[in-house]
Amino acid sequence: MTYANIILPLPLEGFFTYGVPDALASRVTAGVRVSVPLGKSKTYVGIVAGYPVNIPNPSEESIVGGKKITYKNIIDVLDNAPVLLPQQLKLWHWIADYYMSPIGDVYKAALPSGLKEECGYRPRTELYIRLADNFRHDRTLTLMIDSMKRAAKQVEVLMAYLQLAGVDEMGGITPDTVLREVTREELMNVTHTSVAVVRALQDRKILVTYEKEVGRLNDGEPPHPENMKPLNDAQTEAYNHVLLQMMGHPVTLLHGVTSSGKTEIYIHLIQKALNEHKQVLYLLPEIALTVQITERLKAVFGSRLGIYHSKYSDAERVEIWQKQLSATPYDVILGARSAVFLPFHRLGLVIIDEEHEQSFKQQDPAPRYHARSAAIVLARMYPGAKTLLGTATPSMESYYNAKQGKYGLVELTRRYKNIQLPAIEVVDIKDLYRRKMMTGPFSPRLLSAVREALGRGEQAILFQNRRGFAPMVECRQCGWVPKCPDCDVSLTHHKNMNYLSCHYCGYTMKVPEVCPCCESNDIRGRGYGTEKIEDEVRNIFPDARIARMDLDTTRTRNAYERLINDFSQGRSNLLIGTQMISKGLDFDKVSVVGILNADSMLNYPDFRAYEQSFMMMSQVSGRAGRKGRQGLVILQTKSPELPVIQQVMRNDYQSFYSDLLTERREFHYPPFHRLVYVYLKHRDENTVNTAGLELGSRLREIFGTRVLGPDKPSVARVKTLNIRKIMLKLENGIDYPRVRQYLRSALDAMLKDKRYGALQVYYDVDPL
Repeated sequence: MTYANIILPLPLEGFFTYGVPDALASRVTAGVRVSVPLGKSKTYVGIVAGYPVNIPNPSEESIVGGKKITYKNIIDVLDNAPVLLPQQLKLWHWIADYYMSPIGDVYKAALPSGLKEECGYRPRTELYIRLADNFRHDRTLTLMIDSMKRAAKQVEVLMAYLQLAGVDEMGGITPDTVLREVTREELMNVTHTSVAVVRALQDRKILVTYEKEVGRLNDGEPPHPENMKPLNDAQTEAYNHVLLQMMGHPVTLLHGVTSSGKTEIYIHLIQKALNEHKQVLYLLPEIALTVQITERLKAVFGSRLGIYHSKYSDAERVEIWQKQLSATPYDVILGARSAVFLPFHRLGLVIIDEEHEQSFKQQDPAPRYHARSAAIVLARMYPGAKTLLGTATPSMESYYNAKQGKYGLVELTRRYKNIQLPAIEVVDIKDLYRRKMMTGPFSPRLLSAVREALGRGEQAILFQNRRGFAPMVECRQCGWVPKCPDCDVSLTHHKNMNYLSCHYCGYTMKVPEVCPCCESNDIRGRGYGTEKIEDEVRNIFPDARIARMDLDTTRTRNAYERLINDFSQGRSNLLIGTQMISKGLDFDKVSVVGILNADSMLNYPDFRAYEQSFMMMSQVSGRAGRKGRQGLVILQTKSPELPVIQQVMRNDYQSFYSDLLTERREFHYPPFHRLVYVYLKHRDENTVNTAGLELGSRLREIFGTRVLGPDKPSVARVKTLNIRKIMLKLENGIDYPRVRQYLRSALDAMLKDKRYGALQVYYDVDPL
């Protein structure tokens, strides 16, 4: 008997080895799905990772590590051809190895659910109608119609069917006549009739129904390359420079200011790749961005464009996966993070737009991969494939790599049609609060600017990076604050549903009418979320057409499209939102942007706080004045003297990068050092404390002063689990494979202690 290594969708290290019965051996190959038993009664769908594999003692029972191992057999092979290409399997291995995650977790993240179950995917079928064979003669059909004079509705439906099938165009019908296929739904829509009438025709055996498999994917319009807009001089120069840089670098960074026309350059690069018979992967950080970009790409690439992200149904994602494996795959895939796992036969170009965005990093669950890094690795697996990173505010790591010559670098410093960058006014709200001149969270200058913009028929955006009505509620009598019983966080007030919610575990409760501590009924919200901002704005601008974009208003697939289209078409003129609105959206009539509280971002306890704040403020500022006149940004802060505020005001990325680089070098942070966080979780706080101290001690024996902690993270308990974090700062050039080996060996040695049987330990490599 031969044996195969199988990947199962379980958070366990390594492969599972199974015997391959002779009857199935010819169908087993790397990348096919197989049904395998596990334990006494469970069955899983696994992926063949290697076949055939050598077994030390090839018998049904072998002794491995002093234990008797029984090899079970594969039950069935589920595919006639691999669902996983060799490049994908290599990417899975790289992600599992680099991010120190079980390959079973990679499997769970990569495949649509319909491919992880034997009967998980059901093809979509539709009911069709055809004329029974007995009536495919003019005379027989005419006699039947004459006999149905009392069933006028049935005759009407039958005549409508014949017309839809094309009989009236042919002047008769014979057994050899080719009829158009007609769906039952189409027939009912045309005749405005019910199913009962169609069934009556079936009972007379005049019409016959049959099911036909139909795809869920929209084939779209044919491609129209002529719809590509010509590049202006600055764009043409950047385009040519990108091609030049790609000749000498596998990765190129396009650093272009907001509204400089980077997307049009992408489109020309995509067309060039298609002319060379290559495929393109275009990654975006947020689903919201796909709404506007999709329309621009469809106008040029039509049916050659496929969309892939988590808001699509699982069945749709399965069909896209299958299409990519077919002989006629999409040539261009536009998608969010998960699109990096799709199969490609001829990948030639990867575009990662807004490459700086945190959304490209998967946080939970495992694998905690960065889609930017994974896409770069994927591109290197295809001969000649190149990666383009695009952004107005590059990540420190990417810009450093470009400056060091590891990546190519192209700068685009002028906005499209030479439109000026927005004027940024900094408003010191600390002083205004002291003088009691603030209207809630709004300065007089911001209210004036918004009022003037709306009065001119223009639009405004208000940015508040916190959803909900209020970040917390408090009893004004005794100071009681409701907190999540399972997490170390206060509950956020959501006014519309009148409940308090934990944004970590989802726990909810009704807003209490009286304080449980002092029985006071003076319970009020503290702080401002987007929901409360919306309430305040409605009072101040009663005639404004207000929309809100945050996680609460965009939970469905169509919500993004509706909100963005309404704002684009002018049906709403004042948009309130979280960081979603900062991500590359293009609105013609936005003349004013208000950043309500820069300090909430700057004061976050993380070494990346200034970097992420600069990026977010610069990006949201870039939504203003994109067409026509120069825009205005009102940036409200209590710390106007901070250098980062002045750098945002001047759009001075170079100065910001230089200052931050000096700080990062001094304190051993990226891009000079690589970070690995080790998280420990346990229900018992004493156990997790002890485990953290012991693991930290073991790691210091190996890594010395590179180890920091264990410490409590800012939220030290989530879903009843207490958390401790150990940080490793590893200098560039260190033997990283050996680091992984040492980390695993130290953990394995500690976990032999029975006290840590329920301890959860995981790694976050290159954390954000």
